[in-house]
Amino acid sequence: MSDLFDTPHAAPPEAPRPLADRLRPKTLAEVIGQQKVLSRDGPLGAMLTAQSLSSLILWGPPGVGKTTIARLLAKETDLAFVQISAIFTGVPDLRKVFESAKLRRGNGQGTLLFVDEIHRFNKAQQDGFLPYMEDGTILLVGATTENPSFELNAALMSRAQVIVLERLTLTDLELLAQRAEQELHRALPLKGEAREALLEMADGDGRALLNLIEQVMAWKTDAAMDRDQLAKRLMRRAAKYDKSGEEHYNLISALHKSVRGSDPDAALYWFARMLEGGEDPRFLARRITRMAVEDIGLADPQAQGICLESWNTYERLGSPEGELALAQALVYLALAPKSNAVYTAYKQARASARSTGSEPPPKHILNAPTKMMKEIGYGSGYQYDHDAGDGFSGQDYFPETMKRPVWYLPEERGFERELKKRVEYFSRLRTKRQGG
Repeated sequence: MSDLFDTPHAAPPEAPRPLADRLRPKTLAEVIGQQKVLSRDGPLGAMLTAQSLSSLILWGPPGVGKTTIARLLAKETDLAFVQISAIFTGVPDLRKVFESAKLRRGNGQGTLLFVDEIHRFNKAQQDGFLPYMEDGTILLVGATTENPSFELNAALMSRAQVIVLERLTLTDLELLAQRAEQELHRALPLKGEAREALLEMADGDGRALLNLIEQVMAWKTDAAMDRDQLAKRLMRRAAKYDKSGEEHYNLISALHKSVRGSDPDAALYWFARMLEGGEDPRFLARRITRMAVEDIGLADPQAQGICLESWNTYERLGSPEGELALAQALVYLALAPKSNAVYTAYKQARASARSTGSEPPPKHILNAPTKMMKEIGYGSGYQYDHDAGDGFSGQDYFPETMKRPVWYLPEERGFERELKKRVEYFSRLRTKRQGG
């Protein structure tokens, strides 16, 4: 028995490093997909050329190279690279990081502190970085997938330049796939259409693509698979969509502007993108109805009713059948004549209402239910429009101190052509009745 314990055992073989780690670029020139910021004329390239690297916020979607770029910036500038995550780092940990950076600085070396998910720190924690940034103890490089202007405080933003990194294109992902094949000494066992599908599954995320490639290579098959065979083995990644974050507002903006721009195909695309991301169809029904009153208005008075009917249909049918009714309303809006004349007039009226405060209506249109009110002029001089010629008295209904404005200006489109004729007709009569 003693031999079993006395005989040394061979160390277990090390697990192979993940492909994403093995392919991590060793120089900034090897970074894929971010040439706009890394080129000589780009913001980072210009900083390095001038040897004037400042604190940065790297903003971009997952898997586009934020951590890699931070590491390589430290290497290019001979700074010590220290990485922390806002998710796992508390105030005591930060104090240790800052103390270590001070010691390092005393020995003649600066520190590039890379903070992943920096938006996870609260405003007070973000303020904690400021004195160490200002005295040069650290050069801060924060990484975030969220809009910095929403998530980071003004003091931190004023001391760091925001660098926007873009999702990888299919061309970028193909280049990354080729590098993976060279590293693995083997071609992907995929036919052309399946290869394209694999790149699409990554959804602009380089790290996700490399993880997918590792899965495909692990199948050890020599026969090239087609798209259907690949789909059976791999699940498509869910599209990035935060129902309460910036992506939510970006996509609803794209949907609204596509309708306003009379493009039904684009409108359907963004509508589908939001549904695929898990958006509540009732939210979309409400926004579609809003589009009808804001952008179509009285150019097509039926539009609002069609939206409400589609909403009602959705409530009766539920998902997914009811979503077709919303899509139908969306296409109707996109192809309807457009006018924001009422929307514009309404905003002007609201602004005027705020500025004129408590101006009373003119006395001639006030009711006079008591003797005293009649004696002080309430209702005096009111002209009953049905008694006037053309059923129109032409009286002024604005406050006496207010010059009559003209806010509603119908367009020469759709039903508003008819409304424009009516506006002009009553304007002529009003001028005539008032002796103009």
